[in-house]
Amino acid sequence: MVAIAVSYLVMILAVAISSGYREELRQAISLLSGDIILDSPSRHYSSDAGPLSLDAEYVGKIRQINGVDAVEGAIYKAGIIKAGDNISGVMFKGVPQYDSLCVAIPASLADQLLLAQGDAMTAYFVGDKVRARKFRVKEIYGRGRGDDLYRTVLMGGNTTVVYAGLSDMQRLDGLGPDEVSSIEVRLEPSARESLDLLTQETAFVASSYISEDETIPVVASSKRRYPQIYSWLDLVDFNMLVLLVLMTIVAGFNMISGLLILLFRSTSTIGILKAMGMGNRAIAGIFLRLSSRHVLWGMAIGNAVALLFCLVQGTTHFIPLNPENYMLSYVPVHIDIPSILAADALSWLVIMLLLLIPCLFISRVDPAKTVKAE
Repeated sequence: MVAIAVSYLVMILAVAISSGYREELRQAISLLSGDIILDSPSRHYSSDAGPLSLDAEYVGKIRQINGVDAVEGAIYKAGIIKAGDNISGVMFKGVPQYDSLCVAIPASLADQLLLAQGDAMTAYFVGDKVRARKFRVKEIYGRGRGDDLYRTVLMGGNTTVVYAGLSDMQRLDGLGPDEVSSIEVRLEPSARESLDLLTQETAFVASSYISEDETIPVVASSKRRYPQIYSWLDLVDFNMLVLLVLMTIVAGFNMISGLLILLFRSTSTIGILKAMGMGNRAIAGIFLRLSSRHVLWGMAIGNAVALLFCLVQGTTHFIPLNPENYMLSYVPVHIDIPSILAADALSWLVIMLLLLIPCLFISRVDPAKTVKAE
């Protein structure tokens, strides 16, 4: 029972941590750049394509797609920040949540440039000519989360993102109040499993309702923009499946050895039951029910301990991680009840099938010899 409990503890933790990684990173990517991104072609290709309009008919139609939570415009613009004698290249992202000439910078950049909340900093933007703007640091994000999850996830960890007011970036690019370089579509958490289908639907809606004088957007999913993140998540899921298989096999062979010992100790009882007319299947059913009870008790204990750990870890984050290697500064856990129940049921079924192997011993017991020896 202890061996079974330990095996189920490891299995449930594997499911919870894998699910936690997927939830945390998908949520971070969604907040950063949306689950589905509509870009102006000028962002990716050398073209004279104009900006995208938030007042376009297709934008309203995209908002009506089932599973879409929000649609928001953004402008990305490279810049250089100077604070005192320190300079750093960054990527500005203009979003409507921030006031004019106010910015939010990551903790890593604040430490590098010795900036604090409320400090002023000068940003330089290079285009046809160099433009300078003086911003005030309204917020420092990522503090207390290790080396900044947001910087690590976005653009492969090589670009520091500074959030600024959308209106500031529009004025720098000479755009109107409804013009942006990107339109970001955020999905509801439950709809992210259908990301590919919703991306295709978004592209179809955009192409169907666009007018002749509007710029045709380039539609891509976050999976296409950040393939390394999703490949890493697939690797985590694969490792989880390997661990589930190994723990199920370990638990199964522990039960096989336990059942064999029980059968050897009960050889005389098996002989007597056979002499009284009980068949092999009926006798095997007795021992399988006994074994199943031990498996279920071990399963319950392992699940209880694993869920308690998830509750404590999810609340306190007391087990840390190196965010440079794991993209998070703590071990993420997410209690996915359907996945846990599926893992429990499948592993129980595999263990019970493995227990059919030692039950073959029952058919080899000769009641004449057993009762005579007894």
